Amino acid sequence: MLLAALGFAAIVQVRTNQLDDTYSGRREQDLIEILGGLTGTSDKARREIARLEDTRNELQSDTSARSAAIDQAEARLETLNILAGLVPVTGPGLRITITEETGRVSIDSLLDTVQELRTAGAEAMEFNDEVRLAAQSSFNDVGGTIEVDGVALEAPYVLEVIGEPHTLHSGLTFPSGPIASLETEDGARVSVEELDSLDIESVRTAERPEFAQPGDEQ
Repeated sequence: MLLAALGFAAIVQVRTNQLDDTYSGRREQDLIEILGGLTGTSDKARREIARLEDTRNELQSDTSARSAAIDQAEARLETLNILAGLVPVTGPGLRITITEETGRVSIDSLLDTVQELRTAGAEAMEFNDEVRLAAQSSFNDVGGTIEVDGVALEAPYVLEVIGEPHTLHSGLTFPSGPIASLETEDGARVSVEELDSLDIESVRTAERPEFAQPGDEQ
């Protein structure tokens, strides 16, 4: 509609600027009056075009701002869904296999491994293709069986992690780090694969907070 209005105003301006041969026989005073009328119409048309162009520019600016805000909100939602473990993800990372050999892997060793990986920049983690880890994940030792978020894990423990592979690997191999503790204290064998791509398919169920609420400015 805006473009149509602009076109109409432009046509009016052009037509009012065209001289008609029938004016050749008019008196000077008549021509002055006609010219004054045409000039006023032309000025009005130009003002209308300028007004419509300003309106168009404002609408385009508002549309761009809304589009940018929507894009930012969608990107933020995607990031939060990944960090909360609500969607499957894919990317480079590690596959860590912890096999019990001469002893039983302790819950503290697994938890320490997870914490070091988080510190090294892990963006998504999954145990044994079934338990997606998140900030609120809990570890429990129930009758000698390690449970993560209520799911019993069986050895070997396979932990898949998405993040920068070399950085993640370095977070496990420093002296007295997670791998050293697993091998020397728990009698486990640990193998680490750096992968260009791996898939984490398990997801968590979103839970509504019972007590926490957004702040007034959110």
